[in-house]
Amino acid sequence: MMETKMKTLKEFYPYYLSEHQNYTCRMLHFVGTGLLFMILVSALVTQNYVWLYSIPVVGYGFAWVGHFFFEKNKPATFKYPLFSLASDFILFFDLLRGKEKFRIIEK
Repeated sequence: MMETKMKTLKEFYPYYLSEHQNYTCRMLHFVGTGLLFMILVSALVTQNYVWLYSIPVVGYGFAWVGHFFFEKNKPATFKYPLFSLASDFILFFDLLRGKEKFRIIEK
């Protein structure tokens, strides 16, 4: 059976959300992305750009722990790296604004 490749972020994002249903996984994504922004701002303000090397480790580290140990699925980054990265940022700001919730309530 051949899998259909998603071609747009709009098409990908609902899939991304379905792969991020676990509370702890969402929290770890949020913390990792928040730290990523803090590192970026700190590196720019202090002009200590060596800190930028830690961004992928921090960003992916928190997310992958969430997927492998709590969500128990494979991160979408491996198949859709750019859509996944963009979706990480969208989810972060949706959680920050309250558009998405950390805890998914079953209906």
